[in-house]
Amino acid sequence: MRGVPRTDRWMISDALITNVVRKLSRQTLSFGDAAHSVAFPEPDPGRRYLLYLHIPFCVVLCPFCSFHRVEFKEQRAREYFTALRMEISKATDAGYRFGEVYVGGGTPTVLPEELSSTISMLRAEHDIECVSIETNPDDLSETGIHRTEEAKVNRVSVGVQSFDDSLLKEMQRYDKYGSGAQIRERLKAVAGQFDTLNIDMIFNLPNQTAASLQTDLRYLTDDVIADQVSYYPLMTTSTTRKSMLRNMGSVDFSREKALYQQIVEHMRAAGYQRSSAWCFTRRQSMIDEYITEQDEYLGLGSGAFSFLNGTICASTFSINRYIRLAQSGQTGMVRQRMLDRIDHMRYYMLTHLFSGTMDLDIADDCFDGRFSHALRNELRGLKMLGAVRQDSRLLRLTERGYYLWVILMREFFTGVNQLREEMRHNISSEVRFSTIANS
Repeated sequence: MRGVPRTDRWMISDALITNVVRKLSRQTLSFGDAAHSVAFPEPDPGRRYLLYLHIPFCVVLCPFCSFHRVEFKEQRAREYFTALRMEISKATDAGYRFGEVYVGGGTPTVLPEELSSTISMLRAEHDIECVSIETNPDDLSETGIHRTEEAKVNRVSVGVQSFDDSLLKEMQRYDKYGSGAQIRERLKAVAGQFDTLNIDMIFNLPNQTAASLQTDLRYLTDDVIADQVSYYPLMTTSTTRKSMLRNMGSVDFSREKALYQQIVEHMRAAGYQRSSAWCFTRRQSMIDEYITEQDEYLGLGSGAFSFLNGTICASTFSINRYIRLAQSGQTGMVRQRMLDRIDHMRYYMLTHLFSGTMDLDIADDCFDGRFSHALRNELRGLKMLGAVRQDSRLLRLTERGYYLWVILMREFFTGVNQLREEMRHNISSEVRFSTIANS
């Protein structure tokens, strides 16, 4: 690309990388049906796993959200929590031991007493060090998040997305969760009540401007004074793009990098450290992307994903089938993808460098001394792009590398979201299968 200005060359390379990662994500996340059995994969007796629990119920189904979520129905949700505790007991009986718990959704706090009972059950049977749960602004009340106090939740992550009232209305969150000013007051009311209060935000929303983003940033650091902020780039799927176009407008990815740089500059100037490519914290804390710190994890519940022994497993997205499977003493896992050695190494590099650094000696130890040699071309390419620098055996992301990793992880999670869409399309056939199997 001789003669092309460096900035333009980087824009071209970013676009090429996006396309390459998109293709690799489709390949990596191409699942086959699991040979369904009543047993979990055999656990490593010397490992304490992270446990991810998925609660798919939401009162508001936001048009931009690609996560597995369904409309909240109280009786159905209570049946689901009962089934989830059955699956947890089965995993415990299979020999799994858990050290951390992450509860996502959906909205895990739709039934706080059920959530509290589930976490208390886990604490009674496992040596749990940290529990992190997601919630929405309207659950920051005495009838919501405070009902989980007896379960000793360490980290609460609140899905705010923006304080801009016009954007909240476009996202269909204003009527349910209130204005930006009301949300800020709720956040300040619970400040200091948990080890970490994380605020989830989104950048590059269709009608978000640099000015509105800057206002949100000032509220975060000067008014709410958040412990931690996770600033996600907007991610879409074919289904959410249609819904977003109707409610919010089209997405312009050409301005994503400038908005990201604006976030980084403000957060660093306000004294926050970057604990991942898009997470900023005032002190050491748990982060949303537990996959950067956990080489293996078990996911339970409808729509949960696991990564065990180099295999990605997906649980059924059918609430009906999930409950039936749990009641019959089986796992919810219905699809799987075993990564080959190279794909496993690439996945390791993607997730570990997301935190900003990766120790090549540790990586080599994980892969029988072959990591550095097997990925020599990828590592060389990252250095040529100016994405990483190497200090002895430690790789560090550069500023350019951090944004490159935003692209990589955005495309990876977009691939995961596309898989979720495929899983949702299979629900009718799963329900038919379950009906036949139980007839």
